[in-house]
Amino acid sequence: MLAFAQSDIGMVRKINEDSYVFSPPHLFVVADGMGGHVAGEIASSLGASTIQEHIQKIEQPANWEQVLKEAIDKANCIVYQMSQNKSECQGMGTTVTAIYADGTEICWSHVGDSRLYLIRDSILQQITSDHSLVWELVQSGNITSEEALVHPHRNILTRAVGTSDTICIDSGRFSWQPGDSLLLCTDGLTNMLSEEVILRICTQLDQPQTIVNTLVEQARDAGGYDNITAILVQYKG
Repeated sequence: MLAFAQSDIGMVRKINEDSYVFSPPHLFVVADGMGGHVAGEIASSLGASTIQEHIQKIEQPANWEQVLKEAIDKANCIVYQMSQNKSECQGMGTTVTAIYADGTEICWSHVGDSRLYLIRDSILQQITSDHSLVWELVQSGNITSEEALVHPHRNILTRAVGTSDTICIDSGRFSWQPGDSLLLCTDGLTNMLSEEVILRICTQLDQPQTIVNTLVEQARDAGGYDNITAILVQYKG
């Protein structure tokens, strides 16, 4: 396995509200916070660190898909409690997209509009579904994917960690094989670069560091309107 992660403030925002966990060879997480002032930064950092701490306490083989869901559920409770107890954190929340690599099996859990992609045989497959208003409009056929990128309500989430006392978490598992790559990223990347561009960069370049650096650089060149976070994990066999 080869892997690399990078988070960039972008060209517009004053604060980087993205957080990530980079803990090869097993745990990788991206989180994109939301909320006024620094609340988004607090939400994503708290969510990501809670997940990592929960995973680190597991000392034996486990159902990692279920463990990830439990970790995100715990993060939801902690972020929500802080949002209720501190006025400056009111209304804060965060996306979470997390994977646990258990040998040849990838377990994932997800809330929000950050994404997990599988790149196999020069095909980019989105594993997660966005929990956002525009994603629902795309899925229902009311707007196209291209229209979603410029839709005035594209930043409205239908699910986020920490915005209510309970949370519905998507999860799953799949096998990966030598030659596969996994890309976890926040919408600061996917709102700036098309999937065609992302796929081209991921397949034409070789090393994870070069790929991630190029993805972030091109997202910045395209406007960098949001924070940009990406993790690339390659299965070299």
